[in-house]
Amino acid sequence: MRELELYATEDLLEEILRRSSFHGVVVHSRDAAGNHQAESEEQTFSVRFNHNFETEDVRRLLDVVSRRLADAV
Repeated sequence: MRELELYATEDLLEEILRRSSFHGVVVHSRDAAGNHQAESEEQTFSVRFNHNFETEDVRRLLDVVSRRLADAV
């Protein structure tokens, strides 16, 4: 049985974005974990993607996702 290995989030993000089989977008909070802001304050997020997406494709994808989230509320 293999031991559980721990990796930093940044290392995991770099690994998945490096893979040619990954076709997706990673959206993550720019705030440190455990440093949650009050709900009334605005949070800042980062968007990362690899060479499988063009910037315009990511913009369209996030636009569709944001509209669906707004419809769900």
